[in-house]
Amino acid sequence: MRLGDARAGKLADNITGFGRTLRRAGVQVDSSRISLAESAALAVGVDAKDDLGAALEAVMINREQDRLVFRELFDAYFRDPQLARRLLAQLLPRAEGRAESGKRRPRVREALSPQKTYGRQANPEQADEKVEFDVAMTASDLKRMRHADFNALSATEYRRVEKLARDVRLPIPEFASRRSYPADSGARLNWPGVMRQAGRTGGELMLLSRMQRRQQPLPLLILVDVSGSMERYARMVLAFLHAATRHNLRRDVFAFGTQLTDLTSTFRIADTDEMLAAASAAIEDFAGGTRLGESLASLRQDYARRLVGRRTLVLVITDGLDTGEPALLTNELTWLRRASRRLLWLNPLLRFDGYKPSARGAAVLHKLAHGMLAVHNLEKLESLAASLATLMKH
Repeated sequence: MRLGDARAGKLADNITGFGRTLRRAGVQVDSSRISLAESAALAVGVDAKDDLGAALEAVMINREQDRLVFRELFDAYFRDPQLARRLLAQLLPRAEGRAESGKRRPRVREALSPQKTYGRQANPEQADEKVEFDVAMTASDLKRMRHADFNALSATEYRRVEKLARDVRLPIPEFASRRSYPADSGARLNWPGVMRQAGRTGGELMLLSRMQRRQQPLPLLILVDVSGSMERYARMVLAFLHAATRHNLRRDVFAFGTQLTDLTSTFRIADTDEMLAAASAAIEDFAGGTRLGESLASLRQDYARRLVGRRTLVLVITDGLDTGEPALLTNELTWLRRASRRLLWLNPLLRFDGYKPSARGAAVLHKLAHGMLAVHNLEKLESLAASLATLMKH
């Protein structure tokens, strides 16, 4: 079958509009991929919808976590016979696919919803109808998003919550370092200061200066799971910890999936968006499996010096769905617990009532970690500092 002339807009507009829909759903699609999609459509034809979908998926999707979103969007998008006319009006179709709208993923529902501009609908047939558009989030929206699971947010809501997460403070518990400074109180006398003061008063000791130990935040070791089930939580927690711990003197960050990736240098980048882009480029096993035991073995062999004198606070952010050997994970977690001050497990699966760590990796983590905290929504991130302080006291 000969496809319509792209210059007339029959093919190009359909695929370009579909690319815009994918972008609204949070899928990374640029103009080059849209151009490749047009060439792929010309190559396979439009006789078979499954063949066309497979061809477009091959050139437009490069992340495993986006495939289900693509397939659901493709099925819904190319079901409407009036698609071309609606695309020219820049109104995405309200397709009635096999999945009910209430059961669709938030990213898909948002991508298929009609776009709005300031003051009116984008559909020219409704140009005379005035629509109120509130740019700022209302109090109810903010309250809902504070309690919403990160994985249940639409693409737009996820970006908003990510910006809010960067403003959440995380005071790290402090310890008394070996270094000291002159102060009004302290356990030791500051003899050089006492002598200088006596020289100013003719040898009379008018004031006894003392030395007080400096208080410093505990060194941080952050281990973030970047497997497929942790994709959205990993990005959110990385953005949160980058902004919340920027004043820490010592923080070491690693991503783990099927291998260990050192992200410490990327965390030195001041801008959070640039840090996330650099981290994405550095991680080679993003959205793959989880082998925490092997990753911890690499940490012990290559980066053991990052653990500072058993003072380091270790944060392991994972859902515990490990696919490695439990015996290896037990040995490595035992070493990590012994070499650190506290080993805390930040688990997004605590969003489920009655959650039990029944998976093999989760059971080992639950047994050896000093505590388990939830990090599945903005409210839990805000209460993380108080939870850390409570666990450090025990």
